[in-house]
Amino acid sequence: MSWKKRQQNDPYVRRAQEEGYRARAAYKLIELDEKDRLFKGVNRVVDLGAAPGSWCQVARRLLGPQARVIGLDILPMEPIEGVEFILGDFREQEVLEELEMALDGRKVDLVLSDMAPNLSGIGPSDQARSMHLAELALEFARDWLDISGALVVKVFQGAGFDDLLTALRQSFGTVKVRKPAASRSESREVYLVARGLKPGS
Repeated sequence: MSWKKRQQNDPYVRRAQEEGYRARAAYKLIELDEKDRLFKGVNRVVDLGAAPGSWCQVARRLLGPQARVIGLDILPMEPIEGVEFILGDFREQEVLEELEMALDGRKVDLVLSDMAPNLSGIGPSDQARSMHLAELALEFARDWLDISGALVVKVFQGAGFDDLLTALRQSFGTVKVRKPAASRSESREVYLVARGLKPGS
């Protein structure tokens, strides 16, 4: 089936258009929240690789007006009311300093990462690059997440998956593997929901 035909037949694509979400990925986060209550008591959210912004939209809609929602991406993102956006690579000091100013030096309650590399079509290479992005999200969470907070990160099952799962379990008290209904059944993507950051991780 062609990509265009699949999009036209996809109920989540249609629903996103009807409900004003920028991408069908919004429903993956909504389902994860329904299962794991990710946004309960949350005041500060950072969305890594936020563009085009559907996860920021979900966070903004589910949180009270006092909560901060900050998106970071190397790609530009159209503004979303009530969402702060930082353009740049979160591995760079200048970008991290901008984030630190936005957070007033406070820790984050929820780190989200739906990042995926630009796919080359070369399976092993794409898998290695996607695992690297997940590792970067874990490193970021170790530095920025409050011990009571949660990390949600997209990964693809395959080479490196077990090692990443082990690393997460070393850093967090609980790690759950989730496959939302909105995640296409043929895709190897899953989401890891990690809670209870261990001191000194």
